[in-house]
Amino acid sequence: MQSQDVDQRHAPASAPSTGPVDVEQAEAALVEHYPRLVRLAYLVLPPGLGRGRRVLTAHALAQRALPRGRKRPSVLPAQATGREGDPAYACLRERVLRSALEAARPRKGLPRLSQLPPLLPQVWGLRLFPRSGGADELALDQRLSALSGPARAAYVLRGLEQLPDTGIRELLAAAGVADPGGALASANGVPAQPGLLSSAEFDPCALQARPTDLMRRRQHTKAALAAAAALAVCGALVALPGGGWGPDGAAAPASAENPAAVAALDPGKLTRVSPTAWRTSARTDFSVWPARGPLTGDRALLRRALAVWARPGGTVRVSSTPGTQTGGPAGPPQLLYAGEVDAARVVILYDGLRVVRYAEPRSGTQGAALDFARADGASGAEAGALVLGRSDGNVRYLTAPWVRKAAQRDLTKPEAAATPLTLADGVTAPLASPVMRPGACTSWTVLQLTDASGTRLATDLGELVPAHLTAGRPGSAGEVSGAAGLRSWAPFACSLAAERTAGVRSVNAWPYAEQPLPDGSGSAAWVCTRAETWRGDGTAALAQFRTPGGAAGAVVAKGTDVPACGPRDPHVLAGVLWKSAAGSWYLLAAGGEGTSSISATGGVTASGQGPLLAVKAARGARADLAGTLADGGSIHGLR
Repeated sequence: MQSQDVDQRHAPASAPSTGPVDVEQAEAALVEHYPRLVRLAYLVLPPGLGRGRRVLTAHALAQRALPRGRKRPSVLPAQATGREGDPAYACLRERVLRSALEAARPRKGLPRLSQLPPLLPQVWGLRLFPRSGGADELALDQRLSALSGPARAAYVLRGLEQLPDTGIRELLAAAGVADPGGALASANGVPAQPGLLSSAEFDPCALQARPTDLMRRRQHTKAALAAAAALAVCGALVALPGGGWGPDGAAAPASAENPAAVAALDPGKLTRVSPTAWRTSARTDFSVWPARGPLTGDRALLRRALAVWARPGGTVRVSSTPGTQTGGPAGPPQLLYAGEVDAARVVILYDGLRVVRYAEPRSGTQGAALDFARADGASGAEAGALVLGRSDGNVRYLTAPWVRKAAQRDLTKPEAAATPLTLADGVTAPLASPVMRPGACTSWTVLQLTDASGTRLATDLGELVPAHLTAGRPGSAGEVSGAAGLRSWAPFACSLAAERTAGVRSVNAWPYAEQPLPDGSGSAAWVCTRAETWRGDGTAALAQFRTPGGAAGAVVAKGTDVPACGPRDPHVLAGVLWKSAAGSWYLLAAGGEGTSSISATGGVTASGQGPLLAVKAARGARADLAGTLADGGSIHGLR
């Protein structure tokens, strides 16, 4: 017996056991490895079930894995040490995996037992869910939710169980997966992070408990008693001839409770990111912003903000950028800020697609405001600041945690130095808002932010997310922090007023041509400014013309929803009627680099080689412009 024991200890870990597994062996393995089996089920189950139901279902699947009698072991051995080499654990793991994958498959016909809500375990009056992790755990959970069930299983078996690819293929095939190789290939698209799989975010055995809605429970109890009495009466009526349940009833009663919507109204479930999460995260977007402000612990304020977001009353002023949905949150959003800004209490929330600002007067809730802005895909400079509030012609910003310095500068004065702004917990001192200035435009104040990667400019256009300013040829535009970029923008800064409240994401200025004037008075500058929007459509390209000594440029052509002057089509052609100092009128036209010829038809008929055209014209003449590109393509004048 002693030599036999030694031989077993030195047997390869991958050698499958051949003896049957009885209930006692399986029960011992289940008790010993229960947390790991439940975690495995929780990670493989579809995220669409919600965290609470996934927890209960994972426990149910692990408990159902206990065989009812003696059972042949899994042909797939466990691996490594401890539980590995234990045929009972291998058998349980295979059964848990098979059940979890069944729950993840689309329903066809009647649902399987694993696809139904678990009968046991059940917890009455409490909601149970794992402890929340940080930004990395959230990012991994989102990546896993985009995978199929078999791909999630392959990723978890590799990261949690440390199985080789051959073992994963065999185990997936034994669990009923039709294409184990495809599942492994899909799992390879998610970076390996075995440490995160072992974190509290994915531990369904270390749970937080919160009560359900107590008032709603009382109402449901009373409603249940009333329904029971009504059912006793209606039951007799249903049995009468001609009676029966109507086929046209509502899909669900008005009192049906949506768990995600209820959780979204609970301030205790708001996502709060660690203040240092951004330092190690690969992402530079709003999802790694910490919760800041002195009122982040004011549950009453947070509850009011969430309630107004879900159901804004008739007295709430609601605004949104074009293309932004104004519906309530689908689940608990992320808290970015809660505090007092000037004469208001302000809460800023983020749900992954939208930034929402709730503001109420310090003296009460009458006159509350709710503002929505799209922020999907915002990263880097586009996620560098948010508007906290505007008052007395000024604006305050909340800056990203990676911003080191903030300053203001007048975009119309490129030679003037920037004025530093104080930063207190990410909040800037007030600076002049160009969109709140009445009268003619004589200056344009912008926000200058500096971080480890450089300096960027953003401007307030009347929305929550300031627009990012760039300069240069489309497709290779850079920041406006340099002298050349500032000079490019200076004469055209006031044209930004045309993009107020249009859902603008960024605006680029491209000096695409210089044209000698026919009377020898110098060279005119042609600049195209293009505004990109968060929603994709509604883009605006403006061709602007400036004569020597002119304080500002003039818009001579505008295109809406056209690719011209953008990354997809870095070409532009525009023209203007210009009067010389001697009183003569000319048609001036200019195309960007790569324009080989320009022709004019209509009120002026002319043509010329190269990207510039200057011909005499009658006052008030109208002409249609067309051009030929060096690669043989054609281009038309911007309208």
